[in-house]
Amino acid sequence: MKKIFSGKIQHSYLFIFFMAAIALMSSNVNVSVAQNAKNQKSQAHIKLALNAFSFNDLLTGKGQKDNKPTLTLMELLDWCATQNIEAIDLTGYYFPGYPEVPSDEYIYELKRKAFRLGIDISGTGIRNNFASPDPAVRAADVERAKKWIIVASKLGAPVIRLFAGEIPKGYENKWDEVAGWMIDCYKECADFGQKHGVIIGIQNHGDMLQTADQCIKVVKAINSRWAGIILDTGNFKVADPYGDIATVIPYAVNWQVKESVFGTGSGIRTDLPRLIKILKKSGYRGYLPVETLVLKGRTYDPFVLVPAFMSEIKVAMEAELK
Repeated sequence: MKKIFSGKIQHSYLFIFFMAAIALMSSNVNVSVAQNAKNQKSQAHIKLALNAFSFNDLLTGKGQKDNKPTLTLMELLDWCATQNIEAIDLTGYYFPGYPEVPSDEYIYELKRKAFRLGIDISGTGIRNNFASPDPAVRAADVERAKKWIIVASKLGAPVIRLFAGEIPKGYENKWDEVAGWMIDCYKECADFGQKHGVIIGIQNHGDMLQTADQCIKVVKAINSRWAGIILDTGNFKVADPYGDIATVIPYAVNWQVKESVFGTGSGIRTDLPRLIKILKKSGYRGYLPVETLVLKGRTYDPFVLVPAFMSEIKVAMEAELK
């Protein structure tokens, strides 16, 4: 009887030891997998998209007969479907009644239509000025941004673009002071965006934000996972924009890819193979909205220029993202 009881104890200890060993091995495997996932750099994965600003004049009526729009966002979605464009940034300016927010009925119908056509809504954006010396102007624009953050949330747009603002007159040599106003505004918007599941995208628009260093300084000061950079390839006011593009990518939450990295009016077209190589090296994963612009000396037809520019980008992607 004593031997039998002793044997049972030995078996119990062996069982406990065996289960502990399995648990330890499993734990080590999980830790190893987690470490590998953390240390392994992701491969670049790009979703080509359209920025609705490419159709600005048609959507706003600028230069059109009687200055009336000849295109709606609903119609633009239909056109995107004919071109197999997979995603679109539905800029807020083109919603009925902007800057007032549209009705829920309109928002949800636009969202439903995009879904039925298989088109992602990659983002939206508004006009604002967080660099104004007038606190009342900044406060009003923060409140407008909050209203449109709610619109973005209802629309299913993951990112809303907010500008910084032009350098105010008399503050040309006081960048840090003006940036402090901007940062306070962005912080308030980022906190509000977090509550509604919308990321704040800060665009380098050649205004207060002209360099990679300025963009990064602002984002780091905001210090929120709900804020990042809308990387505008055509608005770094530096000798080598490609260098600043590469530097800012880790902070990018969305893009605006322009036909020239040297800004509107430049005849030097973006070196797309070089840009895609930079993207590949960075491991960026996400949307890449393109934006064509009205330039002097050429007939501007977005129905022709947008597909042509997208085709150029696709050729570069096929060649570089192997």
